[in-house]
Amino acid sequence: MKNDLEQLMKANNADALWISGAASHNPGMVYFTGNIHVSAGDLFIIPGRKPVLFHGMMEREEAAKTGYDLISYAKYPIQDFMKQANGQLLEAAALRYRKMLEDIGLTSGKVFLYGTREFGPFFALLTRLQELMPELEFTGDYNDAIILEARATKDLAEIEEIRKMGRITVSVVQRVQDYLASHKVENETLIKEDGTVLTIGDVKSLINLWLAEAGAENPEATIFAIGRDGGIPHSTGTPEDPIQLGKAIVFDIFPCQGGGGYFYDFTRTWCLGYAPEEVQQAYDQVKQVYHQVVSELQLGENPAKYQDRTCELFEEMGHATIRQNSAIEEGYIHGLGHGVGLDVHEKPWFGRKEDPTNCLRIGSVFTIEPGLYYPSKGYGIRIEDSWYVAEDGSFQKFVDFPMVLVVPMKGG
Repeated sequence: MKNDLEQLMKANNADALWISGAASHNPGMVYFTGNIHVSAGDLFIIPGRKPVLFHGMMEREEAAKTGYDLISYAKYPIQDFMKQANGQLLEAAALRYRKMLEDIGLTSGKVFLYGTREFGPFFALLTRLQELMPELEFTGDYNDAIILEARATKDLAEIEEIRKMGRITVSVVQRVQDYLASHKVENETLIKEDGTVLTIGDVKSLINLWLAEAGAENPEATIFAIGRDGGIPHSTGTPEDPIQLGKAIVFDIFPCQGGGGYFYDFTRTWCLGYAPEEVQQAYDQVKQVYHQVVSELQLGENPAKYQDRTCELFEEMGHATIRQNSAIEEGYIHGLGHGVGLDVHEKPWFGRKEDPTNCLRIGSVFTIEPGLYYPSKGYGIRIEDSWYVAEDGSFQKFVDFPMVLVVPMKGG
């Protein structure tokens, strides 16, 4: 949580955090600024003082929403530095940033870098800035030890933002289910009112529309995959594929707040009209594993324990697992879950056994998503919900939605 930040900085000998880029679709920046309209900014977190945000002059009112100390880039006209740099743009930009850092008193110490910028130009800028300011050490947080560690647990306000996204998500899922069930069927295939075949692409277009109407978006796309595609976990689906009865559809939706805020992650698997016996059996097994693992969740445990437990349960049912062979393509072939927040995948991780900080704590938000995948047999199954650890240490699902494989058709 944010109130852990100064302690985490101290533990990692960080004198400052520098978060750069826009204040949308930039998790490090959004974490501190909220979802405001600042197209380019430089935010400095320095222990013992209010954060400092450099911003464009036209976005001063948006920047003011943060309550931080504000400094406009207009105070540092690039033309002035171009004169000093003899017309060399990189040199001028480096001189400009040196002046900015001097003005906020950041001239020595270890500075951790975060944010979203075009890598090449920013790398060139930092390389030259390091030469101009040798008493500063610019470094990356490769071990996710500061901001991502703080983000690994959410406060009550963050939990509520994720819950809102959960409600939006399942409302769209319900609309999709109702829409599919309303169609007429010819030769096992869903038919639209104009007489043409309903396709995966048609449904995904509606998902995007309905999310946008609810104030959300899906920058990471949506998985809506039928038949063999559903047997490949991250196949997003083939747009031209017709939607047919009896074929398993994996619907994995992971939208975020409009502008790039908190994500939600959710999956259901459906068969329209009826389910083949083998698909129903696999679905029942996935559902059984889901409920068994959820019943065993404990505060303080490394979630990697539950990945092993999931493998154990599926192996007892006769399925191959990733624990037996990391290269398998059929059976249980991925991790049980992951953290969710301003990134759709973040801490806690279900594959880091040796990390003592990687554990389920109050404020942890994560998915549980067992699955079975048999593309050679034309199907895949996945069930997923997002969970969190409440203040009393209990494990809570954000929103509920029925776990039913067969969706009855109502369109006639």
